[in-house]
Amino acid sequence: MAETSSSSEDQNPNHIPIEIISDDEMAFIEAALAFASTRTCSAIRSSSCSSSPSKSPLHNNALSITVVSKRSLSSGSDIEDLPPRKRNHTLSDSFLRRFRNRRGLSVTDITSTEWCPKQMEFSLLLGGRKVNQAMRAGIARHAKLEQEVLKRVEVKIKYQEDLWALKFLNFINGVNQLLFEGMTRELPVIGFAEDIWMVGVIDEIRMPLKQNDHNPILIDTKTRARDTLPAEPQRRNGRLQLMCYKYLWDNLVADNFPSNIFFTYFGLNPQHNLCEDLKVTSADSGFSASTLDDVVRYYRNTCRMLAPAHDQLLLRYEYQKDHSLLGEDKFTYDHDWLTNQIRSCLEFWLGEQEATYPPEDERWKCGYCQFAPVCPAYNGSKETMGPKSNDLNIKEG
Repeated sequence: MAETSSSSEDQNPNHIPIEIISDDEMAFIEAALAFASTRTCSAIRSSSCSSSPSKSPLHNNALSITVVSKRSLSSGSDIEDLPPRKRNHTLSDSFLRRFRNRRGLSVTDITSTEWCPKQMEFSLLLGGRKVNQAMRAGIARHAKLEQEVLKRVEVKIKYQEDLWALKFLNFINGVNQLLFEGMTRELPVIGFAEDIWMVGVIDEIRMPLKQNDHNPILIDTKTRARDTLPAEPQRRNGRLQLMCYKYLWDNLVADNFPSNIFFTYFGLNPQHNLCEDLKVTSADSGFSASTLDDVVRYYRNTCRMLAPAHDQLLLRYEYQKDHSLLGEDKFTYDHDWLTNQIRSCLEFWLGEQEATYPPEDERWKCGYCQFAPVCPAYNGSKETMGPKSNDLNIKEG
């Protein structure tokens, strides 16, 4: 991917300028997409599921779900409620315990912490992030990409066991779509990262065109409000995101999903009798499941037949106005770099280190942070902020 570093390049009429963009809105978009992508497989009825009593009622929450349009196979639903695994040195008042208890960290939590731990702290303590027109455009674009292979339907479920069975079935059918059609989108992944539950939703997965290559290719599409490429800190953050997805995917295919720990931490009954809609859905998926444990066992079997993700990962940057391709960032997975980044972020979440500020050469981020007025670093960075804000696009999808 081309980069700019000199004034001579700026004089090149074919040169695409790089603009500086805050990552907080990008993180919000990922979270919004994850929330919006709850889905199921097959033609499921929009009615309440009946099931046996359980310890974990959902208060009849209605879930917006999707189904593959070309086949009776769906991509996976978002997964946002996984419990953290207990660590001896985790403080009871850590951010992980206070804000992600029984949920786990999302990939967005990791990338947002890498962008600026202090901003992540303010977001947790003072509230969420603002939404603007460019962010909405990014969400709409991803929804359109999803609709190219998925169709939305709605189902109502009542118990946590049914909810999790639905999510696992969606993953299974998303993988089926990948294997039969060569591509799927919005696929959930769950796993351990340094003994902590981590979850995410992969934007797109494609099978290689070469017949002797069976390693799926992970892709993430970023939309841009202007026809410019992001600065290096933003690209670095995007690379971190995709590497996290590969880390989680590879753990799954290595059969590293601890079912018993999963049931225990969620307080789930593995023998819970699934609602009739989910039994029908599992049958349509090619196997018979009556309980949550049945679904989890088939889920693990599905993961075993997959290959690790390709070491070459791909970030795509699109122009929001016409969806033209601005550039691609092809890079190689770096396991050591990734685990160092995750460990550094976990020091903040586990209360082992206070929130730090960006390095001096990235202190321009403060100019695009909604928490700048209450941040001690802001006043000291005003004179080193770089270009004025009206020269920059602050939002990205």
